[in-house]
This record gives sequence, C-alpha cells and structure tokens, in this order.
Amino acid sequence: MRRTLLVDRSVPPQPGEVRNFDFPDVRSQRLAHGVDLRVATLPRLPVVTVHLIAHAGEASVTSSEAGLAVLAGESLEGGSAARPGPELAEAFERLGTALEVSVGWDAASVGISCLSERLDDAVRLLAEVVTSPRFPQDEVARLRDRQLAAIEQRQKDPRALANDTASSVIYSPHVPYSRPQLGTRESVGALNAERARAWYGERYRAGGAGLVFAGDVDPARAVSLVESCFAAWAGEPPPEPDFQTTSAVPKTRIVVVHRPGSVQSEIRLGHVGVARDTRDFFPLLVVNTLLGGAFTSRLNLNLRERHGYTYGARSGFSFRRRPGPFLVETAVATNVTADAVREAMHEIEELLRGGPRPDEVADSRAYIVGVFPLQLETTAQVAGRIADLIVHRLPDDYYRVYRDRVVAVTPEDAHQAALSHIHPERTAIVVVGDADAVRAPLEALGIGPVEVREAS
Repeated sequence: MRRTLLVDRSVPPQPGEVRNFDFPDVRSQRLAHGVDLRVATLPRLPVVTVHLIAHAGEASVTSSEAGLAVLAGESLEGGSAARPGPELAEAFERLGTALEVSVGWDAASVGISCLSERLDDAVRLLAEVVTSPRFPQDEVARLRDRQLAAIEQRQKDPRALANDTASSVIYSPHVPYSRPQLGTRESVGALNAERARAWYGERYRAGGAGLVFAGDVDPARAVSLVESCFAAWAGEPPPEPDFQTTSAVPKTRIVVVHRPGSVQSEIRLGHVGVARDTRDFFPLLVVNTLLGGAFTSRLNLNLRERHGYTYGARSGFSFRRRPGPFLVETAVATNVTADAVREAMHEIEELLRGGPRPDEVADSRAYIVGVFPLQLETTAQVAGRIADLIVHRLPDDYYRVYRDRVVAVTPEDAHQAALSHIHPERTAIVVVGDADAVRAPLEALGIGPVEVREAS
C-alpha cells in the first residue's frame, strides 16, 4: 500500500541548522623582491588557481586618460617578449588553461587555473606575461577599438547608461568613481601602445604586488616557483591614488535621461557609501540584505510582490578602498516610474525610522551565513577571497571569523549602521526613460528638483 505524504505548501520550510565550515588555512610570506605570497592548500582535487594582484586599478588613472588601466590590463594578452599573442594563447591552451585578466577600480588581477601537474609550466607562462609583456601596436589598437565599441554600446544600453549616469551625478567630477570604468570616447581614443606600456612600468611592480595560490599545492612548492619564475621582477610599490570621495548631492535631486518612446524606466537611487575597511561592514551587510540584498528583502517584496511594478529590485554597497556608491536598482514600466521611486524611498525611510525587526535580522544573518560556503566551492572562488585580503588589507583571519561576525550583528547594530550610512535626504535619483511621460509625475512627488538630460 502506497503511503501519501501530505505537505502544507502554505507554510514555508524552516531552515536547518547551520553546518560547520572552515575557511582554508592561508600561509603568508613576504618574498625578497617584495611580493606578498599567500598559499591555501586544498588537496581534494588536482587543480590550482593562481592570481597575481597588481595595484593597477582604474582609480589610479587621471581623468584625461580614463580607461588606461583597463586597456593596459587587456593588452597583457597581446604577447610577451619571447612570443607573440597567438603563440602565447596556444601555449596556455596546450596546458589546458587560459590567461584571465580583470581590472577593477582598486587593482588588476592576472590569473590562471590548471591541473596541479602542469602548474610549473603554467606559472612560467604567467611570469612571462607579467614580467615581459610585448604591447604590440596593432594588438593594442585592436583592443582600444574594442573598448571604444563597448563604451558606445553602454551609451545605448539603458541599464548601463543608468549606472554610469548615477555615478556621474553622485560624485564630484574630480573623483575617479564619477566616470565609467571603461573610460570615455575622448580619453580612450587618445590612448596607444606606448602609453599602455608606460602604465605597465608604473604600476605592475613586484613591490606591493600579491601572488595567491589556491588548490593542490603546498607552500614550499609555491615559494620555489615564484622565486624561480619571478626572479627578474622588481620595482618599488607604486604610489597610492590621491583623491577624496566627495559627494555632488547635498540635497536629493532627480535626473532624467531622456529616451523618447521608452516603455520602461531604469531607476537608480544612491549616494556615496563607505569604504571596504569600515567598522560597520558586517552590520551593513546584514541590514542591506533585508533592505534589498535578497529575494525576500523589503524593496523586492514591495515593488515586485505587493505592487507588481518590476521583476526585481535590489540594493547594495560597492565596497572599495575609498567609499564606493550605495545604490538601489530596478526597472519598471514607464507609467509606474514615479510610484516605484516613491515606494523605494518609503522603504528606505521606514527602515531608518523604525529599524529592522529582530526576525528580519535573524533571517538575514542565516541567509548570509548559509550561502557563504556556496561562494567558496572552487579554487578560483577561494583565490578571489584571498586576493581581497591583499587588495583591501584585511587581517589574515578575516574569513575564518567571517560567519561569527555576521552572527554577532544585533538589530540595534544593523539599525545604527543604516542610520549612519544610508541618507535618503541627499540621494541622487536617476531615471533613464521617456522624460515626456515621467517628468510631471516625478515632480509631483515633491522630493527634489527634476533635471532632464538628453541621451547621447
């Protein structure tokens, strides 16, 4: 006889107990030429990820050369002194890997992932790229043209246009974060191979750089590889970027980027946030999760579930070395644009006024603690977290006590962090959409002056 199990689908399942998880031990060593070496041994699979971290982020570039860090980083794939780009790519391919270059605001990362038995050859190739890049004129020109095409595409993409416009409105013009990370048509159009090569010499130096090994490798092997393959790499640490992240929004204002005939509006609400090393990082992580960092957040439940304005609404802090932006993001139909702005502002103000409920804080803590191990399932994910320790100068035990610090956040901690770092009274509101349809309803909200800009 078959037994039927009755399930009450009106009651959500309760979360289970949090499972133990230990971040892998990380061995740290400062090598003779200044490289900060970090090794996490993960012997479960015969795979190793290596990340080289250079202090060559876009925040170090002047506005007249915006996009230079991105172009120089991408150009590392153009070949080395020993072999041109196609031969270099084939050499990596024969080892079953590929070069991965990523340039952010604070740093550049050049990395590989490979089988541990091929690690020696792969690291030699990585060192070849980093210590003797070729920067051929034709290849740099091709990459520059590709970057220009991407800039042009962002101008046509409502979502990217909203993000770039929000940054330009939130920050004072002298702040690097006020401009697109890819640069502008004018700045990138003036770049060339000689300037990319010079930038490499200025920023890709052994002093202050980091090398991360995560996977099936022991520290002694990693040290031996770095000392032999990077022996010729030298240089003092490059200077820190010199700027203050000042706001351009003393009072709430609304900027509409006019796209005639748009049936949808991209909405951004934001202001200058906080740096990655803030003491309030964990309370902000918890409070943002319940505001707009999870599907069950207040913003999503309001704008999506209650009103049906959008498929999703989210909020988040972009934690950088200097204060990155705090942004609320959503996209809605044109006819409910003002309503969505009103409701988003209401949720923020209500959170500040009444604070988070204890059950919301408990659920947010459980969510963050629960997904943390899922974000560390591969050697690349572990290497990325260790690289963050170098970039943001976090303590060695940071991720070993990460979940404990999340669990320690109280409702009062979360409320105080929100009061200290979320500011609806000086928020930039950016709408990319049909100004003819949304301007009057936005003005009727009475929350700030409305400026209309033409989309370029």
